[in-house]
Amino acid sequence: MPGQAKVAAEALLTVAEMARADSAAIAAGTPGIALMEAAGRAAAVAIARRWRPCPVTVLCGPGNNGGDGYVIARWLERAGWPVSVASLIDRSHLAGDAAHHAAAWTGEIGRMGPASVAGAGLVVDAIFGAGLSRPVAGIAAATLEAAAAAGIPIVAVDVPSGVDGDNGRLRGQVSAAALTVTFFRRKPGHLLEPGRSMCGQVVVADIGIPAAVLDGIGPSAWANGPGLWGSARRRRGPGDHKYRFGHAVVVGGGRLTGAARLAGHAAARAGAGLVTVAAPDAALASYAAQPAALLLAAEAEIPALLADPRRNAWLLGPGGGAGAALRDQVLAVLAAGRGVVLDADALTVFAGRPADLFRAISGPAILTPHEGEFARLFPAQGERLTRARGAAATSGAVVVLKGTDTIVAAPDGRVAINENAPPWLATAGTGDVLAGLSVGLLAQGMPAFEAAAMAVWLHGAAATACGEGLIADDLPAAIPAILAAL
Repeated sequence: MPGQAKVAAEALLTVAEMARADSAAIAAGTPGIALMEAAGRAAAVAIARRWRPCPVTVLCGPGNNGGDGYVIARWLERAGWPVSVASLIDRSHLAGDAAHHAAAWTGEIGRMGPASVAGAGLVVDAIFGAGLSRPVAGIAAATLEAAAAAGIPIVAVDVPSGVDGDNGRLRGQVSAAALTVTFFRRKPGHLLEPGRSMCGQVVVADIGIPAAVLDGIGPSAWANGPGLWGSARRRRGPGDHKYRFGHAVVVGGGRLTGAARLAGHAAARAGAGLVTVAAPDAALASYAAQPAALLLAAEAEIPALLADPRRNAWLLGPGGGAGAALRDQVLAVLAAGRGVVLDADALTVFAGRPADLFRAISGPAILTPHEGEFARLFPAQGERLTRARGAAATSGAVVVLKGTDTIVAAPDGRVAINENAPPWLATAGTGDVLAGLSVGLLAQGMPAFEAAAMAVWLHGAAATACGEGLIADDLPAAIPAILAAL
């Protein structure tokens, strides 16, 4: 809208990409010592903004994360906090920037252990960073566990020790933080479960790395939000009419009619110019009940609907019944080259023969599986981010792997990780609404990746606006206010 500032997409950096960002900043003239100083000072400021001065124990590890800890200790002490430092190793074994900042700490350094956090009002976890490749165990784990057991708030530097920054995986014994302070950009592990639940509030501190270094890194992961897809969103102008915003078709089943009605309603609320529900004759009376904005067509009319290029985006699966007829319908729609969203039964019908589906995908396609449906099509093991990327590459479709931390993955490797979905979305029918939002945006001409990412974000935002106790029927009505706020 005129007068509104454009929101930038938030890139998420892997551990390796963050190392490249550090190196680029150093090459441009900012010494590593200065970056570490800025990081530690930023963490100390974040702590001072949230807690009053109290006895704090800073736990320092063997690498740069520990170096940040020494800087934090120095700044907090300078601000009048009673500070104790406990190290996993003797500081004489440190190297580089960490050694420099450890030497600048003039206070005592104790040996890390459960006793080192006794009497603390706050504990700083500066033991291991996001790139840890082994489980947290031994003294480090025991010390953090003692702090957690005593109810002492923990502040994590970069990530809580043991959280894998690339995928949110937990390595060994991990103690949850109340606050995590990271630098320059977040990492996927800050958004992906179970790591996300261990981070508490996440603060991203500016430590002087110029945003321009992202151009040389070329990140492929983003936090899902308007900055990622806002420029692809269709907006109506004074001279527009409904036919310019696409015609979505939702193929419904003959028994569970509520699923397709929810999806159709959501597609209309998402902005599709027209929405038709095609269903068996015997069920049309049920579909006609609500909402009145939906057009109806008999199942026998599907070939004729497919022959009309104006019906440009199709959703199959909600309440469709996992039979051969639905499989044939999916293949027919794919062969016609329409934009397609496949959900629920339209995925299940290809269990055991997923290659039949993947071979047929040639145009814009969005698959929206939950974990169970995903496993039937993509048997690969591993953490969610890798599996979602692999599934998109294998299928040639945008894959929306649903969950608390829904991942939207494109065949070219791009991913968006969602973080705005409240837990009360876990109720019947909400997946049908998500599928409907996706097809409604696809009908308007949005690229499949952006349409899927926007649909997932709208879904979470609408659920948050509705609050606890929502039912799926509440979600479509909440969409207009969310769109207006954009």
